[in-house]
Amino acid sequence: MQKRKEKKIQFRKKTSAYIIGMALLLFLSGLDLPNFGQESGVEMENKITLVPIGDIKAETLKVLSSHLKETFSSQVKIHEAMELPEEAYNPKREQYFSSRLMNKLRSFIKPEPEEKILGIADVDLYVHGLNFVFGEAELSGHFAIISLARLRQSFYGLPDDKPLFFERVKKEAVHELGHAFGLNHCPNPDCVMHFSNSLGDTDRKSASFCLRCLGILKKRAT
Repeated sequence: MQKRKEKKIQFRKKTSAYIIGMALLLFLSGLDLPNFGQESGVEMENKITLVPIGDIKAETLKVLSSHLKETFSSQVKIHEAMELPEEAYNPKREQYFSSRLMNKLRSFIKPEPEEKILGIADVDLYVHGLNFVFGEAELSGHFAIISLARLRQSFYGLPDDKPLFFERVKKEAVHELGHAFGLNHCPNPDCVMHFSNSLGDTDRKSASFCLRCLGILKKRAT
């Protein structure tokens, strides 16, 4: 009887340890790391160049530059501004055609082999088939673009919120650059690579890569 009781106790201990271990594993698998470079110990050889399209405030560029440098552990520089191409404007929609801005950006600056170019526009963008887009990017390419317009509270008739605006800008910039580094959209709603169908989706997700996307980036960096 005593031996049987001891076996039952040992079995319960092993079962408890297994359950705790699995719970911990599931918990860790849902965690987002704050950035790709510094937390993972991976140094990117790429450099990122920010190109203002039209008039973009220096404070926005400074905040974005600092965040991208930390997130990707890459050199980040700010290029001279590109003029906003009026031929990209659609008066019927009162929006700018994002792909035409991308084409103009391609002719404006020639990237180095390991360089990513992020254009930043303060106008409302669209692509065919969608009412609007927060940005656009070449998958595993050199060029990406983001729009600041719909990231402001004032766009929706609400009082501006600068911290919230900057947080949204960071997320969209990392998202589009993530595409340029080869990442597709992620099914994890907390991952920065999750598709934002609305501003609510952007606000709900984090500014970080999930472990799955982080792992893909690490492989591409080595």
